[in-house]
Amino acid sequence: MKKVIEIIANISAFSGLSPAQLEEVRQIAVKRDFTKGESVFFEGDQGNGFYIVIDGLIKVFKLAPDGKEQILHIIGPGEPFGEVAVFAGRSFPANAEVLADSRLLFFPRDAFVALISRNPSLALKMLAVLSMRLRQFAVQVESLSLKEVPGRLASYLLLLADEQEDPEGAVLPISKGQLASLLGTIPETLSRIFAKMAGQGLIEVSGRNIRILNRAGLEDISIQGKVPE
Repeated sequence: MKKVIEIIANISAFSGLSPAQLEEVRQIAVKRDFTKGESVFFEGDQGNGFYIVIDGLIKVFKLAPDGKEQILHIIGPGEPFGEVAVFAGRSFPANAEVLADSRLLFFPRDAFVALISRNPSLALKMLAVLSMRLRQFAVQVESLSLKEVPGRLASYLLLLADEQEDPEGAVLPISKGQLASLLGTIPETLSRIFAKMAGQGLIEVSGRNIRILNRAGLEDISIQGKVPE
């Protein structure tokens, strides 16, 4: 098993730090293990620190008054979450729950703020991480508000394939029900769109394995927002 400092060195937010700086980060990091279905924090909890995923999968979501769940982000290895509330000095604006057994690094707010005040280069890296998160959220808001569900799904599949570095397809990291929530639709609608895309030879679906047969066609749907009749 890798040592904590080796794990930290491979996280993009801390890349390029000197050994001495990495050691300072290690000294404040707390390793925490969570099991599938366990909550990391709830909406309204005090933002007393943020997390980075070592391995596992986390969903960040909000609950409507009627209990309907809207997934905001799916967080995988190497990615931070909870950082915006921490740096704003506010409570967490959403819930975080473990989708698969996970190991996380927890960074207490006060200790981390003191650390970045001594290390301007680390502060700049965290600003870059926050900026990337804001860009991702802006893209998500645009997709949910301007694109129809087929366009959202096509965009997601293309992005997932790029993230997994496989131009021919991708493996869904979450269930189709959770994907429906992430895309702002219901499972029945999502299933129909998957079937229509498969029927038109755009993709091939086998459980969570999605094979992209016509990337250009998916890109057109991502832009136009509809599956051609």
